[in-house]
Amino acid sequence: MSDIIENESRIMPLLPLRGLSVFPGMLLTFDVERSASVAALDASVRADHLIFLAAQKDIATDVPEEKDIYHVGTVCRVRQQLRQSHNGCRVMVEGLFKARALSMDTEGKYYTARVTRLDDKPEKLSAVRKEALVRSCLSLFNEYLQMNPDMMNEQLLNILSNPDISFVVSYIAQNVHFSLEDKQKLLEEQYLSRRLMLLNKLLNNELDILAIEKELNEATQEQVNRSQREYYLREEMKIIQAELGEDSLDDVEEYREKISALPVSEEIRAKLLKEVSRLSKQPFGSSEAAVIRGYLDVCLDIPWNQMTQETVDLKKARKILDDDHFGLEKVKERIIEYLAVKKLSPEIKGGLICLVGPPGTGKTSIAMSIARATNRKLVRISLGGVHDEAEIRGHRKTYIGAMPGRIISGIIQAKSCNPLMVLDEIDKLGSDYRGDPSAALLETLDGEQNGSFRDNFLELPFDLSHVFFITTANTTDTIPRALLDRMEVIELSSYTDEEKLQIAKRHLLPKQRKKHGLRANQLKISDDALRGIISGYTRESGVRLLEREIARVCRRAAAMIAGEECKSLNLKPDKLESVLGPVKFKKDEQRSQDEVGLVRGLAYTSVGGEVLDVEVSVVEGSGKLELTGNLGDVMKESAHAAVTYIRSRAEKLGIDPDFYKNKDIHIHFPEGAVPKDGPSAGITVCIALISALTGTPVRHDVAMTGEITLRGRVLPIGGLREKTMAAYRSGIRTVIIPADNASDLEEIDQTVRCGLHFVPTDHVDKVLDVALARENESTGVAAPPPVSKKEVCAVRQ
Repeated sequence: MSDIIENESRIMPLLPLRGLSVFPGMLLTFDVERSASVAALDASVRADHLIFLAAQKDIATDVPEEKDIYHVGTVCRVRQQLRQSHNGCRVMVEGLFKARALSMDTEGKYYTARVTRLDDKPEKLSAVRKEALVRSCLSLFNEYLQMNPDMMNEQLLNILSNPDISFVVSYIAQNVHFSLEDKQKLLEEQYLSRRLMLLNKLLNNELDILAIEKELNEATQEQVNRSQREYYLREEMKIIQAELGEDSLDDVEEYREKISALPVSEEIRAKLLKEVSRLSKQPFGSSEAAVIRGYLDVCLDIPWNQMTQETVDLKKARKILDDDHFGLEKVKERIIEYLAVKKLSPEIKGGLICLVGPPGTGKTSIAMSIARATNRKLVRISLGGVHDEAEIRGHRKTYIGAMPGRIISGIIQAKSCNPLMVLDEIDKLGSDYRGDPSAALLETLDGEQNGSFRDNFLELPFDLSHVFFITTANTTDTIPRALLDRMEVIELSSYTDEEKLQIAKRHLLPKQRKKHGLRANQLKISDDALRGIISGYTRESGVRLLEREIARVCRRAAAMIAGEECKSLNLKPDKLESVLGPVKFKKDEQRSQDEVGLVRGLAYTSVGGEVLDVEVSVVEGSGKLELTGNLGDVMKESAHAAVTYIRSRAEKLGIDPDFYKNKDIHIHFPEGAVPKDGPSAGITVCIALISALTGTPVRHDVAMTGEITLRGRVLPIGGLREKTMAAYRSGIRTVIIPADNASDLEEIDQTVRCGLHFVPTDHVDKVLDVALARENESTGVAAPPPVSKKEVCAVRQ
């Protein structure tokens, strides 16, 4: 390529430079990060190591077009390329010759340009004039080197030893801090004499700038010397005042007195007194003195060994918990147990509980009630979205704006060493290049280690073992295993409709009436109206949305009373739509007849249980299996497992053994826009397939849940409480569950247990007679008797 003449052209990779220029004969090393530029380098290396480098006009342009790039640049050879970890690379190139881009292509994976060589034009220039211009450039460059300490004097020897004038110009232009526009002018100039004159002009201008900078630096140094002189004079003044006895008790002595009065160990006191000694040696106005003062102020704000008297009155604590929350018996029992142990063994340290449950089930508010019940100061720390480890452990005090972490800040806020500290949304912690906050919490929440917790800002041991930690989370899936292992997990399940009714009557309605300035006789909501709000306007596990709807009713009542439309509002079910608008959630319709290939399954979502229909259609075809309904990988695998099981049992089930060859099967989950995943729909898909292939209807009052294996075994699932609650709401009377989940019936609400017929099973064959509406067709295995209502209601006995 180096022997191409001016009129020839060639297409080669193009790399736009930002803020850089390269001249012929020069070596240049720079970083490449843009994907198009990295691709251009790769293409060059794969070909002949030649690439066209041209500067872009505006360095702020991320994706330059042809109009944004200078057309005159340098054809270079890639000498070295080093890959870096952040998908970029560092490259060394050697400029070969100048070239002009006749056209550019910026649309592909990398930029290309059709370039032609750009040689200097011949001119009549006397040797004397040429020598004068060269000497002037060298003299100015030597002066530039003397004024710029960053440049090496050996560079002058490099160009003196080279007789090529073009090399001299390129060398000086490459190594002097000219602007990008000026370097481009030098690169584009094809007459050597004009290039030399332009270089002289630019060097003179640069020398003028350096001279001005030198004057400014000298003025600054003079100002610094004056400040040092004032510092010495002030120090002498302080000594004179001390000799005359005019100085009073300064802040250093105040710090010493406060530290001496602190109820801390000798190790901590010695450390703080050492910092005070450092402060006394700092000069007046020193930035280091400000850092030490801030550190000492924080240390003195900490309530060392100050504790509130914890209550151990179990009856009083139980009354507070019952008054503040309806239900949540597990949490209340755990707190009463803790207080009972505290009463018998006062030296027991703080506890650690993790409350896990769907949004709106009262996790944060129950923590606040626990603080009241135990007479501890409450500190709430929200961890949602925290990415920086220093948020937990604090920053080193030497950093500007350093402060202690949230744990120590919470202790200072509580003014007590034994507060109840609520770590909210612990499952939403993040991690990035600033560290992992969850790892910093390992020591904090470990009762065996947090007796000597060290904050990065304090650099002193602090005892956190008396703190009662309560963490809250919506799920344990995103909590690191090591952190979860340190916590006692208590699950808060979804509320039943009856529980929501009691919560609304006892807590939400009085709270919202008071908030909106209404008296009890001005707004009354009947129980049936509340049930209508719960079933028709909310669909959630908790009661947050229910409280919002009650607030809407209160606002409507306040507007009517303030507008003198009425004196009071007594809300009945038939008036709900006039106040809250049309019903948002209609009750799931119970099908009146059995249908072929349509089965009701049970699903668990973030807002509680749902009844999920599964539809299967079988038509003549070539054995295609189609799955629709926005399904995840696990649910798709369950469908394939069901098909394989049916193939293995085709003859006993009365199904054509070649159905997988001559039938097309379409399995659909309605509400296709909602993502669905999980293995618990396995038995539902299997029964629907059997029904569609045999033409046998499925009972419309039966719902089922369970994971299925290739051999038809039914494995246990989770979320049984929420799933059965959804079945009960939908009017279903028989629920097929895995046999291993029979022990979970004890956790189900009493009303739901007595209202549903449970059929536990460990194999699909055992429930075909229960699920399919047929006249006792034998499948080879007898179906187990269903669990009666009396047996379910007597689980606790």
